[in-house]
Amino acid sequence: MAAKLLIVEDDLALQKIIADLLQGEGFLTERVSTGADALRKIETISPDMVLLDLGLPDIQGESILKVVREDYPEIPVIILTAKSKPQEIAQGLNLGADDYLAKPFAIEELLARINARLKKSSDQNELLKLGDLSLDRTKMVAKRQNREIILTKTEFALLEFLMENAGRVLSRDVILNHVWGYSTNVESRVVDIYIGYLRKKIDGENEQELIKNKRGFGYLIDAD
Repeated sequence: MAAKLLIVEDDLALQKIIADLLQGEGFLTERVSTGADALRKIETISPDMVLLDLGLPDIQGESILKVVREDYPEIPVIILTAKSKPQEIAQGLNLGADDYLAKPFAIEELLARINARLKKSSDQNELLKLGDLSLDRTKMVAKRQNREIILTKTEFALLEFLMENAGRVLSRDVILNHVWGYSTNVESRVVDIYIGYLRKKIDGENEQELIKNKRGFGYLIDAD
């Protein structure tokens, strides 16, 4: 069954662009442009996710987020906003947002974050599998062909993000933002370095290559 996403955005042109994109990816969408309508819609349709703009005309988006966290803690919320200062990002995350995307944003990054959050919400046993590779997010253990793979915290986060988006090409910038956060002190080449570390640990002793490079586009993990 297709996931239902509620888009809370007062810019009607952007609202439609996001809705058309998500519908093209197979999602069901509902759209509202005010905080009051958002609260009513959340109560009536129980969306699988809320994409929330903070700059609403009637109610602050932060207030909407507080209500969702208190009354609907199971619903993931991704903030989409022009507020991009580090303290503003920290405030949104501290209020309980599951993710935070500053405008303007890349469409592929929005899709990657939506898929990652929906996957995390629906994966009850916290076990990701791809072919003979498994990642247990509860025990923080990766295995391939029953061989335990020792990963650093960053390597684990990178592998988790790739597996959450298995089959989808992720650009360096998307990976960088998700795994390393919003720090401007980290260069994109660090992605290539850590992909190299993972390849040695994941693919080094196996015939089938799982982590692949799409030259000019980015990386993906795929068992095909």
